[in-house]
Amino acid sequence: MFTGLSAFPLTPMNETGIDEAAFTRLLKRLTSAKVDSIGVLGSTGSYVYLSREERLRVTRLAVEYSEGIPIVIGISALRTRDVLQLAEDAQKAGASGVLLAPVSYQQLTDIEVYSLYEMVSKSLSVPLCVYDNPTTTHFRFSDELHGKIASLQQVRSIKIPGVPNELDKAKDRVKQLRTLLPRDVTIGVSGDPFGAMGLNAGCDAWYSVLGGLYPDICLGITRAALAGLSEYADNQSKRLEPLWQMFQKYGSLRVVATIAGMQGLTDTPNLPLPLQGLDEVARQELKNILSILK
Repeated sequence: MFTGLSAFPLTPMNETGIDEAAFTRLLKRLTSAKVDSIGVLGSTGSYVYLSREERLRVTRLAVEYSEGIPIVIGISALRTRDVLQLAEDAQKAGASGVLLAPVSYQQLTDIEVYSLYEMVSKSLSVPLCVYDNPTTTHFRFSDELHGKIASLQQVRSIKIPGVPNELDKAKDRVKQLRTLLPRDVTIGVSGDPFGAMGLNAGCDAWYSVLGGLYPDICLGITRAALAGLSEYADNQSKRLEPLWQMFQKYGSLRVVATIAGMQGLTDTPNLPLPLQGLDEVARQELKNILSILK
């Protein structure tokens, strides 16, 4: 499950509720492309803005329309109590695995983060992916903490937030982390500008935002890199550099949400307030580069 392309779709919504029709359309794009897994209710899925009931509804829709593709459900929340409830909901709904980030308001310590994963892992009957996303959680894992958590029951993957931009350094980074992990725990790269580099450097999976909207493009890069065609994968990623720059400038969620609206895949607005899509200047900038996605 935690190898290849894991595509993370939007959860289209407005202030009246979740746009279930648009969400299922996005899911069908992913199942038609035959991505390796679908990551629902990650950061791109706006999990933190949804109630428990809304998250359960999204989970059930994802499982219903999965067509046999593994569904990985984000269960992150501020309180361990809530994470445990969300984990139970996901498992009962038929999720194939779960994704957990150490979300906090107060800064967490290493001991607190380890205790979170220890307690949640004991409650699970499905695999868990550790979501390392310091941009949103403001918590930075040490490699030693990753190794300790990776030894817990049910932990099967670590989603790292990128790799160095030079291949040799990226390979060293992945190799260093891998020496601390059990053999059955995979390493997945996130941060789409780092996807091809991470795979070329030895990561097992690409946890992709763009993959949730344009799975065929991201599958092409993933399949090439995992087959050893590193130059081709790198060239295909470089072709997307204008888009990666948009991701870094405005945030990937705002960019893909704007694209989804511009392409008629969702209605607009499609983000939970106070989040908003790109302004008119940025939309025009985005419109000028969308031809690379065809």
